[in-house]
Amino acid sequence: MFAVAEIPAIASRQRAEKKVFTDSDIIDGFLKIAFGAEYHLAGRVDRIRKYQTPVRVFADGNRTDRKAQLTKIVADIAKRVRHLDIAMAGTNDDANVLVKLVRDRDLGRTIVQFYGSERAREIRGSLDPQCLSGFRKNEKFEIEHSDVILTVDNGDFIFLDCAYEELLQSLGPINDTASVPWTMFNDNVSLGFFGIYDQYLLNLLYDPRIKAGMTVAEVKEVLPAVLADVRVWVSKVNNLGQ
Repeated sequence: MFAVAEIPAIASRQRAEKKVFTDSDIIDGFLKIAFGAEYHLAGRVDRIRKYQTPVRVFADGNRTDRKAQLTKIVADIAKRVRHLDIAMAGTNDDANVLVKLVRDRDLGRTIVQFYGSERAREIRGSLDPQCLSGFRKNEKFEIEHSDVILTVDNGDFIFLDCAYEELLQSLGPINDTASVPWTMFNDNVSLGFFGIYDQYLLNLLYDPRIKAGMTVAEVKEVLPAVLADVRVWVSKVNNLGQ
């Protein structure tokens, strides 16, 4: 997708990527990222949260190069997550995911604009973010709108790493975990691309049998059958031959 040879930090990570996982590896990670929340503002976090409608992404900012990279990222996610209808939107009015592209020096001010000064202080104190995402859900735990804030001037690797992580988190897996070493939803892991392990997690989340509002117990009932199908898809789309 990207000319990764031009970004050595990504190319080296792709060469070293782990591609084979047990069922328990995948299910453990899925339950950790799909339930809970890294930074919890309001509402229950013990249910599945996801879009049940097509996802349309609008990039608001002046950097055409970053917009072009974001367009490629959205296309890559669309290619790799089977039941997710995601694409770029021409205008903000047509989008339910707004990606705000800002300079690093404007990040704090932008977080205040989005969340208010009090919550902005809590967010910066809790997360110290280089980038940020959040979403609004309805009473059925269906996501209705997401906001993503990305800094544009910290280099290609940080931009791509942040863009993948925050865009994917804006789709529902909002919880970070330090106990799963293969996911970008671990603050100690930086990839810069959509890895095999996270493709398993997002394909599980967006399978039609996993519905917004489901509890852990309800999800566990259908996971084995869903995972069997997801394995076939992830293998096919990545030419894993397993």
